[in-house]
Amino acid sequence: MIVSSTDILTLIPQRPPFVMIGSLLYYDEILTRTGFTIDEGNIFIANGKFTEPGLVENIAQTAAARAGYIAKLENKLVQVGYIGSVKNLEIYNLPAVNDDLVTEVTMEYQVFEVSIIKGKIWCRNVLMAQCEMKIF
Repeated sequence: MIVSSTDILTLIPQRPPFVMIGSLLYYDEILTRTGFTIDEGNIFIANGKFTEPGLVENIAQTAAARAGYIAKLENKLVQVGYIGSVKNLEIYNLPAVNDDLVTEVTMEYQVFEVSIIKGKIWCRNVLMAQCEMKIF
């Protein structure tokens, strides 16, 4: 199942210029994977690199795409979510303009309206960043 960049807006509450994912590549009950090509006009570009806030938002929006996809399957509205905390953030390298990212979010557990996820971002099969998030 692939949801293209034109359709990704049906799964997330964010709107341009604050969209940091381009396609939903995979979804199951535990794992969600998105793709994203970094555009030169992206608001998180500095000195030709996609900066730390963009990486964090990319992980959060991958989690949002998961929630939005589930909402669509259940014929519900896509809800707005909020990052409650970011834990153990590790950034190994900043990707550049025109790089393609693959982001994976693993659902660790969910209690009522709180999700704990682990996110990882790869560029050319190299791990660029990872963290744990609490999302409401």
